[in-house]
Amino acid sequence: MDLPEDSAHSNLTWTNVAIGLAFILFDVGISTVFRLGVGVSLLIAALRCIGQLAVVATLLQQVFENKNPWMVALICFILNFLGTFETVVNKSPRRFQYMFPAVLVAMLGSTIPISIIGSRFAMSIQPFWTPIQYIPLVGMLCGATISGVVVAVSFILKEMQDKVEIYLAFGATRMEACKPIAIQALKLALTPPINSMSVLGIIAIPGMMTGAILGGSSVQQAAKLQMIIMFMITASTTLASVFTTFAAISVVVDQDHRVRGDRIVGKARWFNCDVKNWNYKTVVKWLREAFRRNTRNRRDLVTVEEEERLLENLS
Repeated sequence: MDLPEDSAHSNLTWTNVAIGLAFILFDVGISTVFRLGVGVSLLIAALRCIGQLAVVATLLQQVFENKNPWMVALICFILNFLGTFETVVNKSPRRFQYMFPAVLVAMLGSTIPISIIGSRFAMSIQPFWTPIQYIPLVGMLCGATISGVVVAVSFILKEMQDKVEIYLAFGATRMEACKPIAIQALKLALTPPINSMSVLGIIAIPGMMTGAILGGSSVQQAAKLQMIIMFMITASTTLASVFTTFAAISVVVDQDHRVRGDRIVGKARWFNCDVKNWNYKTVVKWLREAFRRNTRNRRDLVTVEEEERLLENLS
């Protein structure tokens, strides 16, 4: 049964977004009932999603209309930079020295070449940097590559001090000692894209294919497009994971074949607190303490001013 033309392409408004936000509020309610402590995190993530997508939609609309290759290059760099920031600051439980530039180079060195080759030859886009197609492609590669990099680096830094030191103590070089955990880290990093390719079409219909169908493309074209994109995501994840894995090994194990634990740091807390463990009571308690500190500081300031006035009168 064919849909009427009016219902085939609905015009979504902010009211529709608000209705969709009700699903997040349902999750917040579940978190509150079971005391999971993720209610605030869900709200923050949802608000970030709304704000970021609104800004990106406004920005990309201008870029799509201008069709400036330099603007496309700038947007792609910003996507990789923000992906690197998300990887290093928010996603990685452990970090190594110089991790930010290493991950940035890995992201740029994997997403950009793969996207150029895939856009030009696999997808037959002329020119390859056509904004309406190239920018979303780079965005998808960045989003998928983050997961692989985080998994690989986290595993390397977790297993480094426990297993590698034993091999080094028996005379192995740093590459010989790190080879087993490097192989295991790359296997873990490639597991998500392998699993995704295994279930596509049979168990799950991917979002890119669904979006292409909703946008008016034929089902056959949407399926072929999704195949190409999945192959590109796997290649990009592989390149970035390999580079960051060897970068982590080179930094943490020095040229004298010693494990440098001082070059591994834990995840920093923002505002000296862990947002993921917040709930309603924690937020209220934090606000009360902040208000009390502010009131106490004002009282101390008033007391100091009164003492200064008394000293001036006495003098």
